[in-house]
Amino acid sequence: MGQRGIGKFDLARAFAASLLCEQPGDAGSACGLCLACGWLSQGNHPDLRLLQPSALADGDVADVEDGGEAGKKKASQQITIDQVRALDEFLHVGTHRHGRRVVLLNPAEAMNRATANAILKSLEEPIAGTLFILISSEPYRLLPTIRSRCQSITVRPPARVDAVEWLHHAGVSDGEQWLALAGGSPLLALELGGKTEQALLDALIAEVSRGSQLEALAAAAVLDRIVKAEKRPAPLKRTLDWAQKWLFDLTLASEGLPPRYFLAQAALLRRLAQTTDTRKLLAFNRKTIQYKAQCEQPVNSRLFFEEFFLNYAKLF
Repeated sequence: MGQRGIGKFDLARAFAASLLCEQPGDAGSACGLCLACGWLSQGNHPDLRLLQPSALADGDVADVEDGGEAGKKKASQQITIDQVRALDEFLHVGTHRHGRRVVLLNPAEAMNRATANAILKSLEEPIAGTLFILISSEPYRLLPTIRSRCQSITVRPPARVDAVEWLHHAGVSDGEQWLALAGGSPLLALELGGKTEQALLDALIAEVSRGSQLEALAAAAVLDRIVKAEKRPAPLKRTLDWAQKWLFDLTLASEGLPPRYFLAQAALLRRLAQTTDTRKLLAFNRKTIQYKAQCEQPVNSRLFFEEFFLNYAKLF
């Protein structure tokens, strides 16, 4: 477990590869040469299963807008109970290479309660030679019964100096600023530096910067258009992630502290903080946790943004 964008999934894949490799190296890493490693490189190892939301599996496939053409269906942002039930045959037949069997769940918090309860039996009564690897950026959202049956390993972000240097070699200018926006996550900073999130982020900053001058319904219309035009998965959830970071920095500014994420907007945050107070900000921060949960469900994005901005405007 650890924050998003630090490479947890790649680490889990590498660990799974080392477990399935038939000729691991001295350090236990996968050799990359054996038959099992060949299957892994092609993405079809018979003793490995990856459970993830279809929206994540689809990659850049656009979500269908509300009211779209009949017959089209939004890609799910959850790991479904049907995906878990499909594991039954995989778990109860012998392995193809008489070795280990690995199930990756990414991200584990994408399981709803029914899905989590369905997989709980496999965690309570583990099958010999079978390993479940749950990758999570938000472990607090997992059921306590799930957490209690897993060994927790915290993956920490790299040192800031190392991450900035890595971003520089990857061709990202202003790496320190992007790294701050990404909360210290270099992979997320690389995405941002590539301007994949720029339109969404710029639009949100433009609206929340207005403070008491914010026109909530107009702001909702602007963000709704951008979210519906997004080609990357979960645009509503990503927008709320940025809003929570903005509110966090605004709360810091209300206490006279420097921002953590929006370094370039430090002066603006200080000005806005003078027109609100910490008590209101903390209360609204708690409210956004409820909004985050709503993002996991099919919602009308226009109405969602209208409620968010109406409540945000009340802060000032």
